[in-house]
Amino acid sequence: MRTAFFVDGYNLYYGLLHGSPHKWLDLPALLTHILGMQDSSSVLSSVSYYTSPVIANLATRGQQSNDAQSRYIRALQAKGVSVTLGRHRLAKGYAPRYIDGEKASRRDQVAIWQLEEKETDVNLALGMYRAGCRSDELQIEQIVLVSGDTDLAPALAAIRSDFPHIRIGVILPHRHEQRDPPGSLMKHTHWMRRHVPESELAFFQLPPKVPLPKKPAIVKPDYW
Repeated sequence: MRTAFFVDGYNLYYGLLHGSPHKWLDLPALLTHILGMQDSSSVLSSVSYYTSPVIANLATRGQQSNDAQSRYIRALQAKGVSVTLGRHRLAKGYAPRYIDGEKASRRDQVAIWQLEEKETDVNLALGMYRAGCRSDELQIEQIVLVSGDTDLAPALAAIRSDFPHIRIGVILPHRHEQRDPPGSLMKHTHWMRRHVPESELAFFQLPPKVPLPKKPAIVKPDYW
């Protein structure tokens, strides 16, 4: 069963990799492993990765964080992963003031910076749906979403309805199994992997230097 994976990079990072020593993840190798455990007859056809560039002045390590993400994206591309970038929107906004023991009130608001990731969900949803439209041409029999974002449930519902011949899977990017997985995602899938254990993350790591054909190797960030 030829399988196309669609990965929500933001959800993957904050759900699975943030705070771990396994950020230099060999994503195609991990997904191939999970796919084989789910169905030994399945074959990885493609991996599409969706994210937005880090804003250096808002990152914990500033420009280092931006450089580390850029290296990882290049390493994924070297492994054959298709990467689609969205953008971040930073704008002044307002939110209710927090006062311990009191309920939030719209009548008492403070100015804040609102940081939003834009276009990623739409790009990912369109990518999955287009794969469904071209499933005969691409010989795709299964689509697997790597995300726990319930905003993507309508896209899965549309694919399930319009392309009933395509099998749908979801991998939740959590290190520990969730007691109550998102029902809106589960509703439209044929199978769901509820967590990715630490042992798998540790095993499927890229080499410290990812070779390139005619350019210097991509070196793992020191603090990763």
